[in-house]
Amino acid sequence: MKRILLCFSAAVFCVGLSSFVLDAGDAAAQTVQAKATPTPPAALPIPSATPPKINDEDEVIKVDTELVNLSVRVIDRNNRPVNGLQQAEFKIFEDNVPQKIEFFSKSEVPTNYALVVDNSGSLRHQLEKVIEAGKILVNTNRPDDETSIIRFVSRDKISIEQAFTANKTDLNDALENLFIEGGQTAIIDAVYLAAEQVDKYEKTRGNDRKRRALVVVSDGEDRDSYYNEAQLFEMLRETDVQIYTIGFVGDLSKEGGFISKSPQGKAKAFLERMATESGGKSYFPNDIAELAGLATEIGSELRLQYSLGYIPSNDRNDGSFRNIKVVVDDGPNKQKRIAVTRTGRIAVEGATPTLQAPVQTVKNPK
Repeated sequence: MKRILLCFSAAVFCVGLSSFVLDAGDAAAQTVQAKATPTPPAALPIPSATPPKINDEDEVIKVDTELVNLSVRVIDRNNRPVNGLQQAEFKIFEDNVPQKIEFFSKSEVPTNYALVVDNSGSLRHQLEKVIEAGKILVNTNRPDDETSIIRFVSRDKISIEQAFTANKTDLNDALENLFIEGGQTAIIDAVYLAAEQVDKYEKTRGNDRKRRALVVVSDGEDRDSYYNEAQLFEMLRETDVQIYTIGFVGDLSKEGGFISKSPQGKAKAFLERMATESGGKSYFPNDIAELAGLATEIGSELRLQYSLGYIPSNDRNDGSFRNIKVVVDDGPNKQKRIAVTRTGRIAVEGATPTLQAPVQTVKNPK
């Protein structure tokens, strides 16, 4: 019997594993030494994955192709989710050219996501509630979901507190150990490394088709990142990671310059852009008491989506940006349905900042 094994390389943007960015500072603050040449954060080590087993009796034919995977949310004009749609109701366009849908699923898809926890001083008063919300989100995990906990302050303090795992106890322990620390907030570096980590980890899983996402909780103000916004969004276009942001922007100044946005306006626009371009969603709670409900909502949003895939009719890997648009047929009585997904992809084949590896500790036996 012949079996065809398709080697897919997903072209992507930005949120299969998700990241939760939280903002906070520290009594045991360490002094950041000034450097003449900025030093990028270190990359995260990716755990090795066991390749899928193949029956020796099968003859395997490898066909190199490129399947573009899309995670799509469908909402009505009141931002309510629309479920129960069929493949025939969707249309995909790349640079305005219709594409043939090769893969469609409306079942609940396992998710790999990262909670990226900003521990700089600006979220000092929110950290306790952020930790509680993180636990609520982790508690929504299904057995096949995996989560990573990443904390960050400045560019040299971005670390994996818990590598990808399905163990909720280990994840909750990592959340409990978060703490405020002094330093110049580097949210761009943190999101860059977290998205890169999620994407690389998923690629080690062989044929594993998991959604990738980040949940980022922060005030959204960057003070000293190695990467800039243009570099971040360029990288996000090359990954298939959805980003959900929770922004506490209320304490930032509303005063802007003559032609520049206020710190609050700039931070909010940055968080909204990350969510919009990656097909995720942004939240701006007015009170920390809203966090528990938002965590539950994000948990549902991550899984109750449609998965679509297509092989691009334009198969040139020339490094250009391709616009992606998904259209859904109107419902009964011409009810408007809106498809939300990433806005495009970079057509590519497959000393920078790095994530610090988790510190191995020996736990006391019970």
